[in-house]
Amino acid sequence: MSSLDRVLVTGGAGFVGSHAVEYYAEQGANVTALDNLSRVDTLETADETRNTAAYNWEYIAEEYPGVDLIEGDVRDVELLEEVVEGHDAIVHTAGQVAVTASIQNPRTDFEVNALGTFNVLEAARKADSDPAVVLASTNKVYGDNVNQIPVREEETRYWYDDPEYQDGVPESLSIDDCEHSPYGVSKLAADLYVQDYADRGEVDAAAFRMSCIYGTRQFGNEDQGWVAHFAISTLRDEPLTIFGDGKQVRDVLNVKDLIRAYDAFLSDPEGKSAVYNIGGSPENTTSLLEFLDLLEEEIDNRPDISFDEWRESDQKVYVTDISRAREELDWEPDIDFEEGVERFVDWYKQR
Repeated sequence: MSSLDRVLVTGGAGFVGSHAVEYYAEQGANVTALDNLSRVDTLETADETRNTAAYNWEYIAEEYPGVDLIEGDVRDVELLEEVVEGHDAIVHTAGQVAVTASIQNPRTDFEVNALGTFNVLEAARKADSDPAVVLASTNKVYGDNVNQIPVREEETRYWYDDPEYQDGVPESLSIDDCEHSPYGVSKLAADLYVQDYADRGEVDAAAFRMSCIYGTRQFGNEDQGWVAHFAISTLRDEPLTIFGDGKQVRDVLNVKDLIRAYDAFLSDPEGKSAVYNIGGSPENTTSLLEFLDLLEEEIDNRPDISFDEWRESDQKVYVTDISRAREELDWEPDIDFEEGVERFVDWYKQR
């Protein structure tokens, strides 16, 4: 049971944000959701049938009428300061979410991710209610350094070929001297501001560098949310494009497990680290090809697949070392990937 009383979720209509709203509403907290409902406009390959924000906004309003829904933007400093006051925790998930969009419009990406996070931290610092903050950060902060770790090619996947990384990527991997995308840079700036405010004792805060998060109420597309994108395309028998050879591997974490990790920090932030790598760990990994096999078993369908060039800044393998979260937050994933995919498929069919 969470000890928090008043929780603000920025990006509350997003995939991760809506699950944070739901979690705290179920726990009996007073919850405020702030969102500018722009996601479908900022993703080139999103369409109205996959409008996550509109779907989740309506879902929250119907299922949790006690949640205070505010249409607003983290770039609006005055509004943000007004909204933050009185809350004892902030789950900051508002953000520009796609590498592709960041390359097309780096200014918006910077303003939303870096400046938006700075605004949240400043509002938290000024608030008399002294809220703790978690940031939904990303493994993209490591840039191309991830691709400097030796990998070997196996029949259906790549895997780390260096025993130092058998448990995955730790928080100590360098963020320097490598290529980054604008998205990776804006999220890293946000991540570093979180660490700075935490280290100077201005705000109890932590950045959670997320690997692949999936779960119900996610409408993925080619830009972002590939687990949902693959599952929905298979369910709708729509053709899929794989960028690269399909052997790239990610660790996968169900969104409900992610929110438990956030809460473990927010409920008791004292003495905790300001950065955590968070994901499914080596226990929950899949390649794209292996995931298609799993979906075929689950749905009894395999869509038409075509292959295209590797995308800029893609990683052959990314797996999270969750040792720090396990030790400091007493947390580990509960939902294994097969069960999580079953839940997703059931949800999609029911809706």
